Amino acid sequence: MNDSLVIIPTYNEKENAEAIIRKVFSLNFPFDVLIVDDNSPDGTQEIVKGLIQEFPNQLHLLARAGKQGLGTAYIAGFGWALERKYEYVFEMDADFSHNPEDLVRLRQACVDGADVAIGSRYVTGVNVVNWPMSRVILSYFASKYVKIITSMPINDATAGFKCYRRKVLETIRFDRIKFVGYAFQIEMKFKSWFFGFKLVEVPIIFTDRTLGQSKMSKGIVKEAALGVIQLKWWSMFRAKRGYHQ
Repeated sequence: MNDSLVIIPTYNEKENAEAIIRKVFSLNFPFDVLIVDDNSPDGTQEIVKGLIQEFPNQLHLLARAGKQGLGTAYIAGFGWALERKYEYVFEMDADFSHNPEDLVRLRQACVDGADVAIGSRYVTGVNVVNWPMSRVILSYFASKYVKIITSMPINDATAGFKCYRRKVLETIRFDRIKFVGYAFQIEMKFKSWFFGFKLVEVPIIFTDRTLGQSKMSKGIVKEAALGVIQLKWWSMFRAKRGYHQ
Protein backbone atom coordinates (compact mmCIF):
# COMPACT_ATOMS: atom_id res chain seq x y z
CA MET A 1 0.00 0.00 0.00
CA ASN A 2 1.24 3.50 -0.83
CA ASP A 3 1.26 6.26 1.81
CA SER A 4 -0.83 8.70 -0.27
CA LEU A 5 -4.54 8.39 -1.09
CA VAL A 6 -6.40 10.62 -3.55
CA ILE A 7 -10.13 10.82 -2.80
CA ILE A 8 -12.27 11.68 -5.82
CA PRO A 9 -16.04 12.04 -5.28
CA THR A 10 -18.14 11.30 -8.35
CA TYR A 11 -21.70 11.76 -9.48
CA ASN A 12 -22.36 11.31 -13.20
CA GLU A 13 -18.72 11.57 -14.24
CA LYS A 14 -18.57 8.87 -16.91
CA GLU A 15 -16.89 11.28 -19.35
CA ASN A 16 -14.02 11.94 -16.92
CA ALA A 17 -13.68 8.94 -14.59
CA GLU A 18 -11.36 6.72 -16.61
CA ALA A 19 -9.19 9.57 -17.85
CA ILE A 20 -8.64 11.11 -14.41
CA ILE A 21 -7.80 7.73 -12.85
CA ARG A 22 -5.31 6.86 -15.58
CA LYS A 23 -3.72 10.29 -15.32
CA VAL A 24 -3.13 9.91 -11.58
CA PHE A 25 -1.60 6.49 -12.11
CA SER A 26 0.68 7.84 -14.85
CA LEU A 27 2.45 10.20 -12.44
CA ASN A 28 6.01 9.53 -11.37
CA PHE A 29 4.91 9.20 -7.73
CA PRO A 30 2.71 6.25 -6.65
CA PHE A 31 -0.72 7.38 -5.45
CA ASP A 32 -3.68 5.22 -4.52
CA VAL A 33 -7.14 6.42 -5.60
CA LEU A 34 -10.48 6.08 -3.82
CA ILE A 35 -13.56 6.89 -5.89
CA VAL A 36 -16.54 7.78 -3.70
CA ASP A 37 -19.56 7.46 -5.97
CA ASP A 38 -23.09 8.49 -5.01
CA ASN A 39 -24.90 5.87 -7.09
CA SER A 40 -24.36 7.66 -10.41
CA PRO A 41 -27.10 6.65 -12.86
CA ASP A 42 -24.81 7.26 -15.86
CA GLY A 43 -22.59 4.19 -15.30
CA THR A 44 -19.64 5.84 -13.54
CA GLN A 45 -19.42 2.97 -11.05
CA GLU A 46 -19.25 0.36 -13.79
CA ILE A 47 -16.33 2.19 -15.40
CA VAL A 48 -14.49 2.28 -12.07
CA LYS A 49 -15.18 -1.40 -11.36
CA GLY A 50 -13.72 -2.30 -14.74
CA LEU A 51 -10.56 -0.34 -14.00
CA ILE A 52 -10.18 -2.02 -10.60
CA GLN A 53 -9.47 -5.23 -12.51
CA GLU A 54 -6.52 -3.44 -14.11
CA PHE A 55 -5.32 -1.64 -10.95
CA PRO A 56 -6.42 -3.96 -8.10
CA ASN A 57 -3.95 -2.64 -5.52
CA GLN A 58 -4.18 1.07 -6.29
CA LEU A 59 -7.81 1.77 -7.21
CA HIS A 60 -10.70 1.46 -4.78
CA LEU A 61 -14.43 2.20 -4.91
CA LEU A 62 -16.70 3.33 -2.10
CA ALA A 63 -20.23 3.05 -3.48
CA ARG A 64 -22.94 4.96 -1.66
CA ALA A 65 -26.71 4.53 -1.88
CA GLY A 66 -27.55 7.96 -3.28
CA LYS A 67 -26.54 11.57 -3.76
CA GLN A 68 -25.64 12.82 -0.28
CA GLY A 69 -23.39 15.81 -0.93
CA LEU A 70 -19.73 16.59 -1.41
CA GLY A 71 -18.92 16.99 2.26
CA THR A 72 -20.32 13.63 3.32
CA ALA A 73 -18.50 11.96 0.41
CA TYR A 74 -15.18 13.32 1.61
CA ILE A 75 -15.92 12.44 5.23
CA ALA A 76 -16.67 8.86 4.17
CA GLY A 77 -13.40 8.84 2.25
CA PHE A 78 -11.46 10.27 5.19
CA GLY A 79 -12.78 7.52 7.45
CA TRP A 80 -11.81 4.90 4.86
CA ALA A 81 -8.30 6.38 4.63
CA LEU A 82 -7.78 6.50 8.41
CA GLU A 83 -8.73 2.84 8.73
CA ARG A 84 -5.95 2.00 6.26
CA LYS A 85 -3.12 4.06 7.73
CA TYR A 86 -2.50 6.51 4.87
CA GLU A 87 -0.24 9.40 5.89
CA TYR A 88 -1.24 11.85 3.13
CA VAL A 89 -4.88 12.19 2.09
CA PHE A 90 -5.96 14.32 -0.86
CA GLU A 91 -9.16 15.93 -2.09
CA MET A 92 -9.48 16.30 -5.86
CA ASP A 93 -12.28 16.86 -8.38
CA ALA A 94 -12.96 14.31 -11.10
CA ASP A 95 -13.36 16.79 -13.95
CA PHE A 96 -9.72 17.91 -14.53
CA SER A 97 -10.36 21.35 -13.06
CA HIS A 98 -7.55 20.22 -10.74
CA ASN A 99 -4.42 19.14 -12.57
CA PRO A 100 -3.34 15.72 -11.23
CA GLU A 101 0.30 16.66 -11.77
CA ASP A 102 -0.08 19.14 -8.90
CA LEU A 103 -0.67 16.24 -6.48
CA VAL A 104 3.08 15.79 -6.23
CA ARG A 105 3.58 19.46 -5.31
CA LEU A 106 0.85 19.36 -2.66
CA ARG A 107 2.36 16.26 -1.11
CA GLN A 108 5.82 17.81 -1.09
CA ALA A 109 4.46 20.86 0.72
CA CYS A 110 3.27 18.55 3.51
CA VAL A 111 6.56 16.66 3.53
CA ASP A 112 8.27 20.04 3.94
CA GLY A 113 6.22 20.98 6.99
CA ALA A 114 2.64 21.86 6.07
CA ASP A 115 -0.19 20.03 7.82
CA VAL A 116 -2.66 21.07 5.12
CA ALA A 117 -1.48 21.98 1.61
CA ILE A 118 -4.05 23.94 -0.38
CA GLY A 119 -4.05 24.14 -4.16
CA SER A 120 -4.71 27.88 -4.35
CA ARG A 121 -6.15 29.80 -7.29
CA TYR A 122 -5.57 33.20 -5.70
CA VAL A 123 -2.28 33.16 -3.78
CA THR A 124 -0.38 34.59 -6.79
CA GLY A 125 -3.19 36.56 -8.43
CA VAL A 126 -6.19 35.01 -10.19
CA ASN A 127 -5.24 31.73 -11.86
CA VAL A 128 -8.53 30.51 -13.33
CA VAL A 129 -9.12 29.35 -16.91
CA ASN A 130 -12.45 29.12 -18.78
CA TRP A 131 -14.69 30.48 -16.03
CA PRO A 132 -17.11 33.30 -16.89
CA MET A 133 -16.07 36.57 -15.26
CA SER A 134 -19.15 36.54 -13.01
CA ARG A 135 -18.06 33.27 -11.42
CA VAL A 136 -14.45 34.37 -11.05
CA ILE A 137 -15.62 37.49 -9.22
CA LEU A 138 -17.99 35.46 -7.00
CA SER A 139 -15.28 32.97 -6.05
CA TYR A 140 -12.54 35.56 -5.51
CA PHE A 141 -14.60 37.86 -3.34
CA ALA A 142 -16.09 34.90 -1.45
CA SER A 143 -12.57 34.07 -0.29
CA LYS A 144 -11.99 37.72 0.66
CA TYR A 145 -15.24 37.63 2.64
CA VAL A 146 -14.15 34.48 4.48
CA LYS A 147 -10.79 36.02 5.30
CA ILE A 148 -12.40 39.15 6.75
CA ILE A 149 -15.01 37.31 8.82
CA THR A 150 -12.82 34.51 10.17
CA SER A 151 -9.35 36.13 10.14
CA MET A 152 -8.08 32.90 8.60
CA PRO A 153 -4.90 33.73 6.61
CA ILE A 154 -5.98 31.93 3.44
CA ASN A 155 -6.46 33.50 0.00
CA ASP A 156 -8.54 30.64 -1.47
CA ALA A 157 -10.96 29.59 1.25
CA THR A 158 -13.26 27.57 -1.03
CA ALA A 159 -10.46 25.60 -2.73
CA GLY A 160 -11.26 21.91 -3.09
CA PHE A 161 -7.79 20.64 -4.04
CA LYS A 162 -5.92 19.77 -0.85
CA CYS A 163 -3.54 17.43 0.92
CA TYR A 164 -4.00 16.62 4.60
CA ARG A 165 -1.50 15.06 6.93
CA ARG A 166 -3.08 12.14 8.74
CA LYS A 167 -2.89 13.86 12.14
CA VAL A 168 -5.22 16.64 10.94
CA LEU A 169 -7.98 14.20 10.03
CA GLU A 170 -7.47 12.33 13.29
CA THR A 171 -8.03 15.58 15.21
CA ILE A 172 -11.16 16.94 13.51
CA ARG A 173 -14.44 15.43 14.71
CA PHE A 174 -16.26 14.46 11.51
CA ASP A 175 -19.54 14.04 13.37
CA ARG A 176 -19.39 17.77 14.14
CA ILE A 177 -18.86 18.91 10.55
CA LYS A 178 -22.00 20.87 9.67
CA PHE A 179 -21.79 21.66 5.97
CA VAL A 180 -21.89 19.64 2.75
CA GLY A 181 -21.16 22.06 -0.14
CA TYR A 182 -18.49 24.74 -0.56
CA ALA A 183 -18.98 25.62 3.10
CA PHE A 184 -17.55 22.17 3.85
CA GLN A 185 -14.30 23.22 2.20
CA ILE A 186 -14.22 26.38 4.28
CA GLU A 187 -15.09 24.52 7.47
CA MET A 188 -12.31 21.96 7.07
CA LYS A 189 -9.70 24.66 6.51
CA PHE A 190 -11.03 26.77 9.35
CA LYS A 191 -11.05 23.94 11.88
CA SER A 192 -7.58 22.81 10.79
CA TRP A 193 -6.34 26.35 11.40
CA PHE A 194 -8.30 26.78 14.64
CA PHE A 195 -6.71 23.62 16.07
CA GLY A 196 -3.25 24.99 15.35
CA PHE A 197 -2.27 23.12 12.20
CA LYS A 198 -0.06 24.77 9.61
CA LEU A 199 -1.85 25.66 6.35
CA VAL A 200 0.23 26.37 3.24
CA GLU A 201 -1.10 27.58 -0.12
CA VAL A 202 0.49 26.07 -3.22
CA PRO A 203 -0.24 28.06 -6.40
CA ILE A 204 -2.15 26.14 -9.08
CA ILE A 205 -3.98 26.93 -12.30
CA PHE A 206 -7.64 25.97 -12.09
CA THR A 207 -9.27 25.02 -15.40
CA ASP A 208 -13.04 24.71 -15.63
CA ARG A 209 -14.42 21.37 -16.73
CA THR A 210 -14.91 20.69 -20.43
CA LEU A 211 -16.93 17.47 -20.01
CA GLY A 212 -19.92 16.72 -17.76
CA GLN A 213 -22.04 19.10 -15.70
CA SER A 214 -21.07 21.44 -12.87
CA LYS A 215 -22.63 20.71 -9.45
CA MET A 216 -22.76 24.40 -8.45
CA SER A 217 -26.12 25.74 -7.25
CA LYS A 218 -27.57 28.81 -5.50
CA GLY A 219 -28.16 26.68 -2.42
CA ILE A 220 -24.44 25.86 -2.19
CA VAL A 221 -23.54 29.55 -2.41
CA LYS A 222 -26.06 30.47 0.29
CA GLU A 223 -24.80 27.72 2.59
CA ALA A 224 -21.25 29.05 2.25
CA ALA A 225 -22.22 32.67 2.94
CA LEU A 226 -24.16 31.83 6.10
CA GLY A 227 -21.80 29.07 7.14
CA VAL A 228 -18.86 31.45 7.50
CA ILE A 229 -20.72 33.44 10.14
CA GLN A 230 -21.65 30.24 11.98
CA LEU A 231 -18.00 29.15 11.97
CA LYS A 232 -16.97 32.48 13.47
CA TRP A 233 -19.53 32.07 16.26
CA TRP A 234 -18.35 28.49 16.81
CA SER A 235 -14.73 29.57 17.18
CA MET A 236 -15.60 32.38 19.59
CA PHE A 237 -17.68 30.02 21.73
CA ARG A 238 -14.95 27.38 21.91
CA ALA A 239 -12.11 29.83 22.47
CA LYS A 240 -14.00 31.47 25.32
CA ARG A 241 -14.38 28.10 27.06
CA GLY A 242 -10.92 26.83 26.25
CA TYR A 243 -12.12 23.94 24.10
CA HIS A 244 -9.63 22.50 21.65
CA GLN A 245 -11.74 19.98 19.69
